[in-house]
Amino acid sequence: MNSKLKQLIFGITTAVALAYGGASQAAANITGAGATFPYPIYSKWAEAYKANTGVAMNYQSIGSGGGIKQITAKTVNFGASDMPLTLEKLEKDGLMQFPTVIGGVVPVINVNGIEAGKLKLTGTALADIYLGKITKWNDPALAALNADIKLPDENITVVHRSDGSGTSFIFTNYLSKVSADWKAGVGEGTAVSWKAGTGGKGNEGVASYVQRIKNSIGYVEYAYALQNKMNAVQMKNRDGQFVKADDVSFKAAAANAQWDKAPGFYEILTDEPGKESWPISGATFILMYKMQENSDTAKEVLKFFDWAYTNGGKLAADLDYVPLPENVQNLIRKAWKNQIHDTSGSPLMK
Repeated sequence: MNSKLKQLIFGITTAVALAYGGASQAAANITGAGATFPYPIYSKWAEAYKANTGVAMNYQSIGSGGGIKQITAKTVNFGASDMPLTLEKLEKDGLMQFPTVIGGVVPVINVNGIEAGKLKLTGTALADIYLGKITKWNDPALAALNADIKLPDENITVVHRSDGSGTSFIFTNYLSKVSADWKAGVGEGTAVSWKAGTGGKGNEGVASYVQRIKNSIGYVEYAYALQNKMNAVQMKNRDGQFVKADDVSFKAAAANAQWDKAPGFYEILTDEPGKESWPISGATFILMYKMQENSDTAKEVLKFFDWAYTNGGKLAADLDYVPLPENVQNLIRKAWKNQIHDTSGSPLMK
């Protein structure tokens, strides 16, 4: 065999080997899309998981509405939503859902002269601001709650989400529980007909607008408030206590969750009782098909979240998310075994 032929054969063999090796690695990588609420922790988990296993998790932070659409269209391996789907909806679409972490939605403001964390709001006052009924920062209703603060005679600029958002679901679900006017006039959902304000895309967009617009108020997942050093307000909870958003108040709200009694893990944690409970708390959820056509990739998704439950608790806590208790993690692993299977009906998790 002459040298040129040897080089050609070597070149073809090497190319084939690289192609198969690359395909194998690509097959191992997993994709997800959806809620911006958990993006900070999912990105941290993905970074640590890749360093540990070599498997990449690519997550698109596009909002819960987009995540539901993408998993329904099967363009990603998993969807993510802060609005849990009802058991009826899950069964209709052949999906299962499971929670990953619990966090909080916090109202944030950009008002000169108000010290960070000092402004106090009730759910009713917050609803009236977003209904356009309270339009000035020195409105008597706000002044009565904040006698120790000199509130400015400035117009309030309201910022809300422009995209389909699980953060908006948690926020509007809370407002619907505490304000009859809100429930009747707007209601709850990932997308609602806002009565006032301007819209930003994602938690990132709302945070950016509030930072740029003087005398504004918005709502973001707490990790975004922390990362952007935003001025978060105190909220009056169901027990009549003014509380700050932090891991303590999120844990207090999470303590009321009864995952073992929640069909399809459908659990909403707004306006929970408890003196320390943050009233606008919620879990975030993963959506997957029960019947998996690509079982190898689906296994990688489950391995990723299994790793996150076992090893990612500190990373979650560092960002002030509340990790799920071990007994809840085990409930979820059991649900994987019972519900997620390949086309032959065999469970993916043994």
